[in-house]
Amino acid sequence: MHLHRVTERLNVDDADLSSSTFNNVNLSSSTYNQIEFSGAAFNDSNMTGCRINDVNLSGARITNANLSDLQITDCRLDGATINGILVQDLLAAYRQRPAT
Repeated sequence: MHLHRVTERLNVDDADLSSSTFNNVNLSSSTYNQIEFSGAAFNDSNMTGCRINDVNLSGARITNANLSDLQITDCRLDGATINGILVQDLLAAYRQRPAT
């Protein structure tokens, strides 16, 4: 199926859209539940204000991204790195800093 320059609201349930391509598409305010995104690529995308909850991001790579005001809470961080430094090590160093 090819949709071009249309405005549609889609309700998609129990469907296989694997290997689909979305270019210059407005998906703002969309909701994704129980979605298989493994191997997906998000490039040159605006995800300002998006909420990611109960999601498996193991092995994901984020590069050249604006993470200003990003909040990470109650997440498993085993092996996670920022610029090659283990997040667990960064947090340990933060907790050991002298009180100001």
